[in-house]
Amino acid sequence: MLNACELEIDLFCRGLRLAPDVSLDGVRGVSRTRAGLGSGLEVVLPGRSWMKDQIWVNVPIEEHFAASSPYVLRGSLAAGHTIEDERDHTRYDVALPREPAWYSRPTSRGIPMSRVGVMQGTYLGIYVNMVCTFWNYKPALNCRFCTTGQNVGAAESEDKAIEDVVETCAAARRESGATFVHLNGGFQGTRGIEFTEPYVRAIKERVGMLLGVQLAPERNFTQYDRLIDLGVDHLSFCVELMDPEWFKRICPGKDRMLGQQLFFDAMEYCARRMPRGAVSGEIIAGIEPLEDTIAAIDYIAGLGAFPTVCVFRPTLGADMESWPPPKYDEMRAVMLRVYEACRKNWIPIGAAPNIEVSLVVNPDDAALLAPRDRAFWAYEAYRRSARVVAAPLFAWRRRARARRIPGVAGGGATAGPASRGNSAAA
Repeated sequence: MLNACELEIDLFCRGLRLAPDVSLDGVRGVSRTRAGLGSGLEVVLPGRSWMKDQIWVNVPIEEHFAASSPYVLRGSLAAGHTIEDERDHTRYDVALPREPAWYSRPTSRGIPMSRVGVMQGTYLGIYVNMVCTFWNYKPALNCRFCTTGQNVGAAESEDKAIEDVVETCAAARRESGATFVHLNGGFQGTRGIEFTEPYVRAIKERVGMLLGVQLAPERNFTQYDRLIDLGVDHLSFCVELMDPEWFKRICPGKDRMLGQQLFFDAMEYCARRMPRGAVSGEIIAGIEPLEDTIAAIDYIAGLGAFPTVCVFRPTLGADMESWPPPKYDEMRAVMLRVYEACRKNWIPIGAAPNIEVSLVVNPDDAALLAPRDRAFWAYEAYRRSARVVAAPLFAWRRRARARRIPGVAGGGATAGPASRGNSAAA
């Protein structure tokens, strides 16, 4: 049998078929929001290890390549679900998380909360700004793997007022136990951070969660200082590809309007300003040559940041939807390198509480791939110590700093910022 991380990787590469009689009633539905990476079925794999008790994975089920997957999902919420590998009839017990009750609940403006943010693993993802402007050019300059232009305004609300976001965050924290919210957005010229700041302030003051921001890099790096001063816990940069020619081919807007080097420079600046492991660089594996992906992993970890590596998914509706998915053996090697690079640079992966991202192989998932040598045990002891030492700090950073939202612990008596929509913030 594959261990949980190996199965996670193979499901990303091969997808999953649904048995004709399988029931998905009551489980989290497929969410084609944001860039489209989370367009699969949320599945929880038992870790069966002291290193990892469970692994969340967003499994492709609708993409073309999933139709030929050897993996088949069987069962129901009542009876339990299994994934069968029809190549050798190995069966894996899995769990399908229920859809949160708050998904269908409207905000005070009448917007269903699932059109504001969605759970992807155990964290809440919210696309805060308008559609990435790369989609507005003629011809379009969007990244070729992305479907943001099809999703924002369709599967999710295009105009997310601060009040919508605050209420959704409060519901996710209160009812789903979410500790982390990730705010991301596409290219908006030089206005990305300025636009996002009021959302950061409102969440930190009125809800109290760990908070990450992922935007196109700004040329004025002092704007990141403002985000850090507001209490942002994590900053990530989607460089996507290491090889400049592949970057230009797959990400024409980023190449023309920003340039690849800006991503590296902004990442390096923030990695110097923030605690070790509080910055990440995002890379897609399975498009460019493997050695370039490995080089990107080593570079990012060398900055004191952690590499977030997405297994390329030829998402329906994307320009690259007919491309083949990557091979399992190559992706296993990539994810092992992620763990080894984090170990070499003593990145405290897995220290934050209850953050399991279903869209990628988390760096601490990949501990299940590593050989059990002396370096492994030393690093695992360090990671355990880091979790214990950091727990009070993370608890402090999750406190609400101003007016309390009903049902959410923390907060004082001062009023938070007024609600306003995106058009007003612009």
